[in-house]
Formats: sequence, C-alpha cells, structure tokens
Amino acid sequence: MAEVTPYADEWKQLNIPIQDADTLRQEAVEAHHEHLITEIETSEGPLATTLRAVYDGEDIEYFMEKLDARIKGHDHEIERMCNYHYQGFIDSIRELQQVSGDATKLKDEIEGLNRELQHSCDPLLNKGHQLVRCRRVQKNVTLAIESLTHCLPVLEMYGKLQEQMKCKRYYPALKTLEQLEHTYLPRVINHWFSQTMAEAIPRLRQRIKEASMTELKDFLESIRKHSAKIGEVAMKHAAEQNNMDPQIARKKIKSRRAPPPPNPFTGEVEAVIEVNNDVEYKEEELSAQDLVDFSPVYRCLHIYSLLGDKEKFETYYRAQRWKQARLSLQPPPNMHESLDLFKKYFHDIVGFFVVEDHILHTTHGLVTRSHMDELWEKAVEKLCATLRSTSFTFQEKPDNSGDANSMKELTSYEQSCKAANLMLEVKKLIVLFCHTLKGYGFSVGRLLELLLEMRDRYSVILSEQWVDVFAAIFAEDNYTPIYCMEAEEYTVISSQFPYRDKDLEEAAFPRQFPFSQFVPSIYVQVKEYINACLKFSADLHLSHTEIDDMIRKSANQLLTKTLGGCLSNLIRKPNLSLLQLIQISINMNYLEKSCEYFEEYISSITGAEKDSVHIARLHGSSMFKDARGEAEQQIYQQLNLKIDEFLDLASYDWTISESKGQASSYLMDLVAFLQSTFMSFTNLPEKVAKTACMSACQHIASRLMALLVDNDIRQMTMGALQQFNLDVMQCEHFAASEPVPDSNDGTLQMAFTDLRQLLDLFINWDWSVYLADFGKQQSRYLRVPRHTAISLLEKLNNGDKKKNNLFASLKKNERDKKKLIETVLKQLKILENGAA
Repeated sequence: MAEVTPYADEWKQLNIPIQDADTLRQEAVEAHHEHLITEIETSEGPLATTLRAVYDGEDIEYFMEKLDARIKGHDHEIERMCNYHYQGFIDSIRELQQVSGDATKLKDEIEGLNRELQHSCDPLLNKGHQLVRCRRVQKNVTLAIESLTHCLPVLEMYGKLQEQMKCKRYYPALKTLEQLEHTYLPRVINHWFSQTMAEAIPRLRQRIKEASMTELKDFLESIRKHSAKIGEVAMKHAAEQNNMDPQIARKKIKSRRAPPPPNPFTGEVEAVIEVNNDVEYKEEELSAQDLVDFSPVYRCLHIYSLLGDKEKFETYYRAQRWKQARLSLQPPPNMHESLDLFKKYFHDIVGFFVVEDHILHTTHGLVTRSHMDELWEKAVEKLCATLRSTSFTFQEKPDNSGDANSMKELTSYEQSCKAANLMLEVKKLIVLFCHTLKGYGFSVGRLLELLLEMRDRYSVILSEQWVDVFAAIFAEDNYTPIYCMEAEEYTVISSQFPYRDKDLEEAAFPRQFPFSQFVPSIYVQVKEYINACLKFSADLHLSHTEIDDMIRKSANQLLTKTLGGCLSNLIRKPNLSLLQLIQISINMNYLEKSCEYFEEYISSITGAEKDSVHIARLHGSSMFKDARGEAEQQIYQQLNLKIDEFLDLASYDWTISESKGQASSYLMDLVAFLQSTFMSFTNLPEKVAKTACMSACQHIASRLMALLVDNDIRQMTMGALQQFNLDVMQCEHFAASEPVPDSNDGTLQMAFTDLRQLLDLFINWDWSVYLADFGKQQSRYLRVPRHTAISLLEKLNNGDKKKNNLFASLKKNERDKKKLIETVLKQLKILENGAA
C-alpha cells in the first residue's frame, strides 16, 4: 500500500493542468475583449478593423456584457466626479454672471470706439475705394495689353500672308499660313476674329494651291516654247565634246530689223540690213536652267507636298509632260523638204529630255529613272517610226509639166542630189542626237540600228541619182575610141581610168585608146558613188571591216542593179548602130578589168585589209560579163538584121534559061558590107569576132535556103539554079577569105554545106550517087533532105512544063531529062513514103 500512494499523487498532479487550461482560455478571452474595448475607447480613427474582430469572434454576447459593464463603470465615475466638483461649478456660474456684466459694459465701449473709428476712417475708405477702382482699371489695361500682345502677331502674320498672296509668293505664304494656323491662332482662340481667320485658312490654302498650279501651267507653256532652244544648246555642246561641227545643231534663222523712218528732207528709206543670228550667238554658253526658270515646279511640288497632294501633283505633271512629249514627237508637215525642220524636230525632243533630266536630278520623286526610261522607250519607238516613214519620202517624183525630156532628167537628177544631201545631213543630226542623249544616260542602240537602215535607203537614193548620171554619160558618148591629140588629153584620160599600155605610151600623137569616153566617165562616177557612201558611214562608230562590207554591198548594188540596168537599157535601144554596139562590147572588157581597182580603192579608203576573210567581193565582173554577152547578142541580132536588109533586096527570076555569069549585085553589096564590118571587129575578142562571123554566115545560108525552098515559087529553071549557085559561091569565097583573123580553118565554109550539097546535086545531076548512097553516113549528099530534093525537082518539072507549052517541039535530050526527073521524083517519093 505504501507503494501505491505515489501513483495516486501523480494522477492528482495531472488533473491540475487540465483545470488551469480552461482558466487560461477564459482569461485569454477576457483579455481579448478588454483589448478590443480599450481600442474602441482610445481610437480616433475608423473602427472597422476592431468591429470586424468583434464579429469574427465566437463570444459576441459576452463581449456585449463586458461592454455594458464598462459603460456602467464610466457612468459611475462621471457621476462621482460631478458630485465632487459641484461647488466649483456653482462658483464658476457666479463668476460668469459677473463677467457678463463686464462684457456688456465692454461692448458699449467698443461700439462707441467703433463709431468714432468709422467716422474717422470715412476719408480713408473713400480713398481705398478709389484705389480699388484704379487697381481694377490698371488690371483691365494690363489684360488688354496682354491680349493685344497676343493678337498683334496674329494680325501681323495675317497681313504678311495677304501681302505674300498679293506678290504671288505662294510658297512663303503657305509657310506663313502654317505658322498662323498652328502657332498664332491657338493663342487668340477666345477672340471672335480667330474663328473668322480659322474659317478663311482652308480657302487661302486652296487659293495657294490653285495659284501654284497656274504657275505650273505657265511654266509648262514656257518650257514648251523654250524646248527647241534648250535642245539646240545641248546638241551644240555635245558636238563640241565629240569633236563634231557645232553648225550641225544650229538653225539658220535670219532676223530683220524694222525699216527706219524715211528721211524728212529727201523721203528716202535706208535699206534694211539682215542680221544673221549665227554670227552673234549670244546664248552659246547657256544651260537649261539658264534658259528656263524651274522655280515654279519646285514651289508647286513643295506646296503640294505640304498640302498632302504630292502624288496628285506628280500624276498631273507626268501626264502633261507626256502630252508635250507627244507634241514634240509629232513631225512637222513636209519635214522631208527642209533640214531646218529636221533640226527643229530633234531640238524639241532633246530639249524635252534635257528638262526632264534636270527635274530628275533636282527633285525627289517627281521624275524617276524608271519613268524616264519608259518615256524614252516610247519616244524612241515613235522617233524610229517617223524617221523610217520620212526616209522613204526624201525623193519625190519630178515634175512632168516640162516639155523636154532633158529638162525632166535634169529635174530628177537635181532632186536626187538634194535628197541625198539632205539625208546625209539628217544622218549627221541623228548621230549628234545620239551623242547628246547618250551623255544624259539614255540608250541609243535602236537609233544606231535605224541609221543602218537609213544607210540602205541612202544607197537607194544615190543609186537613183546615179541612174541619171549614167544616162547622161551614155547620152554624151560618141561610141568611138578616144583620140588624144596632145599629151595633156592623154594624161587626163590616164588619170581618170587605170589603163596602161606600153605600146600606146611610146606611140606618137595622136594616140587612140581602144575604149570610148564613157569608160573613164563611169569609172570616175563609181568612185564618186563609193565616196558618197563613205560619207554616210562616218561617225557611226563602225569597224573598218564593217564599213568596208557596207560600202562593198552598196557598190555591188550600184554595179549589178543600177549600172547593169542602165547598160541593159542602153544595149536594147533600137537606134543603136552596129558599130556602137561593137564599141559598147569593147568597153565592157575594160570595165570588167577595172573591178579589181575598185576593190583596191575601197580597201584604201576604209582601211580594211584587202585579204580579210570578212570582206565581200564585188560582183561587177560578172555584171560586165553579162552586159558584154547581151551586147554581143545584140551585135549578132543587128548584124543579122543588116543582112536581112540586103537579102530583102534579092529579086531572082526563077524562069531564066541561063545565068548572068556573075553574082547578084545585092550579094556583092552584102559581102562588101560584111568585109568592112568585120574590119571593125579587130578590138573585139577573137571568140566574139569568130562567133559573129559564123552567125552571119549561118544566117545568110539559112536565108538563101529559105529563098530556094520557098513554097511561093512554083517553077524553076536550071539557069536560075546556076545563077543562085554563083551567089552561093560568092558567099563561100567570102567565108574562105578569112574575114576575121584566124578564121581560115574551114569552119565558116561549113555554114554553106547544106546549100553546096543541094546545088551540086542538081547542077551535076548526080542522082544515081544520091540514090545509091541514100541513108549512108559516108554519103556525098548527106546534108540534102528528101523533101527538099523533091520540092526542087517538082519546081524544075513545073518549069519544063511551061517551056513545053511555049515550044511545040522538044529536043530529045529535054524529053529524056524530063523523063529522068519524073523517074527520080518517083523514086524519091517511094523513099519518102517508105521512111514515113
């Protein structure tokens, strides 16, 4: 039991803390409530936090009890304090009653003093009121001065704006307007006139906008007038920079001074002196900006930029300038008739692009490089089309109102010369035009290509011009070899045409060239044509080889088409004599040999290597060969025509019984003519002379054969055949007499073989041999056709029948002959029918 007691004590000790915990919690609650009540009593600010803590707690009723207890405690303390100080309160009331009497007495004294003070301060109050009024006036004056200080700058700016508008200084006016609107008017916004000014500002801005646009339109009109002068000056400067003649760009303008008044004493008027502006060219050193004032563009651009309409202005400006460009690109009427019109045309175009280039480099965005390139492409296209069409109207048809053909030819030649010279000057203008605009950064490749096209047209015009030149040479030539009576004449011909002959140089005067005058004349004119073509190729920046090829192409065109056509027309003229044709054929030989000299001359003036693989060859040799061949054909035809004239005189009596014993007179005349004609063939090539002689013999033989077998001849006698045989023998004698050198090989006699075999067959009456050898290649009468033999036999038989009618009695040999003819005819017809 003694051991159990300690454990019981321990349990008692454990219960003590449990009771203390409840007490502590209650004490804590009470302490909390005390704290909250203390905060409510002592706090001077809002009680929201304290009240929230009260309501958040769990013992609100207990708090209210504690609060009521605290209030009651304070009420007891107040009551106790009041009881303690009650006698003092009574004493204080009594003292206050005494003080009230003293206060009433003091109030009366103060009122008296106040009345005295009021009476004595009335003058001072009057002065104070006056001072207040003065101060009020002074304040109003100060406010007025301040208002005027703010208003006067506004009015001054507005007056300045009106003055600038009056003086048309629109860009400064716009600046003034901006300052007035944004800086000065806000300071006087309370004044009535500021509203009026604010309402007038949009109208003023629109007036400035319209006025600047009017200035721009005036500028565009002015630039249109001065564009040609600007282009002229620019082209002149480009000519000086590229070592070209500045006169190319100048127009020949003559100014006239007004006539002076008449002399009052004599009444005479002094002559008017013409002044050439080219002599005193005062504007040589002026540039585009010197000739034209660009400030309206800049002002208008700035104004529209400030007004926010820059894009509208740019669109309007570009549209108007493109319209002016189209006007500049429109060629003047009949431009192909005057070089000054070409110059004016190019000056306008150059002036337009010089102005645009100046605008491009002096403004930002008004003109762009892409816009300029687009304008240039359109302008080049229009310019090329205009020049192409104009190049085909340089030469017009000559006036046909003249009576004489020579006058027509002269007119045509003069117009060709004028057209060629004008086209050459236009080419120089185009080259200078390209140099000028290339200096401003424009591409001129298409214009250079156009120059090559114009060069072809220039060659055509020159060719047309040289048609008249060649025609004049042919008309003036006498078609006889050139005779030089003196050394000077010989030297002139030798300098004109490269002909060298040692025998001729050593011969005594007079000396004779084998060709006529038109050979050196044509040679000189062809060289002149080549020189004229070279003038057009100058300044085109082509290589020597390209220039050489171009000139050779033009020379080929001249030789093959122009000269070839002229020679063909000359050769075909019906009024040319045989001797003239012979001389023309001789001339062709020497002109053919001169082609190599033309090639050397072209290489020498162009600087190209003669043996270059790129160099084209002249086709003149083949043309002259063709012309010579055509002349030779004409010679053969003319010769045959002359032979026909003689043979047309033949009048045979086919019924004569015996021949005259000599050849017919017409044939003797024909042979004499042929002999004299073939003597003039000595300067012709041997082949041509032989061919002409063979052609003549063949033609004579065919005509004689035609006479013999003419169907209109119904009867014939042996006497007529013998006479015909004498004529054929005369022809054979002529053929054997070597009428042309080296023609004694028997070829000419072969032309009469058919006639000879036919005549031998009938005269020798060798029918047995003819019939026996018929059809054999070695036949003696192989060239005698059966139908020809039959025709002649029938004509002889008809002649014998007529003779039988005339003579009653016939000889026995005649009867035998007649019988033989009939027998031979029968056999020949059998052979003819068998062959059929």
